[in-house]
Amino acid sequence: MILINLLPHREAARKKRREGFYAALGGAAFAGGLIAGAIFLWFAAQISNQQERNQLLASEIKKLESQIKDIASLQEEIAALRARQQAVEDLQADRNVPVYLLNELVRQLPDGVYLTSMKQTNDVVALTGIAQSNERVSELLRNLGSASPYITKPELIEIVATNVQLSPKDSRRVSNFSMRVKLLKASEAAKAASAAAAAAASAAGTAPATLAPAAAVPASGAVATAAPASAKK
Repeated sequence: MILINLLPHREAARKKRREGFYAALGGAAFAGGLIAGAIFLWFAAQISNQQERNQLLASEIKKLESQIKDIASLQEEIAALRARQQAVEDLQADRNVPVYLLNELVRQLPDGVYLTSMKQTNDVVALTGIAQSNERVSELLRNLGSASPYITKPELIEIVATNVQLSPKDSRRVSNFSMRVKLLKASEAAKAASAAAAAAASAAGTAPATLAPAAAVPASGAVATAAPASAKK
């Protein structure tokens, strides 16, 4: 017996395929949503971790900045203390200014020259005096410029020829002069002495000897007026 199917089987098969396609499409969309949600959650977790790290770094940076400020303030305090210490050392080294200055002037004054006044302003000393001739003044300038470890840069300000009345019948022609010199501090004098010793040792072909630091070098900042130095006979 022959069976004939008169139902619309093609439409039923097409409908079945359509339903399967929609089901597969819905499943794919659901799976895609799950994957996208998982990726979003993963990125959100990574961003949250990175934000926590950034906050930690920011807090540590603030701590380091505060420590840097403390270190800078400590360095300033250390610099101030060193400056005070250096000032105290300079005062201790320069307290014998009058002694060294007068001693050097007496040693470097040539015969026929004597001083009438002396005034110190900071590290500059103004000298006035009387000499038998201009050559005596030149000799004094040479002595103060090269032979003294504590006095440097002598500068002649003025020299004037005049007559001195020794007796009613005897007068002598002399030169009134004024000059200024610069005093060296303790550290400067030590460096100058070391350089001079090194140069002398190098010229002699021997190693330079170690020099002890100067006990005190004139460098007072106060203005001082000294008594006239004794003239050499």
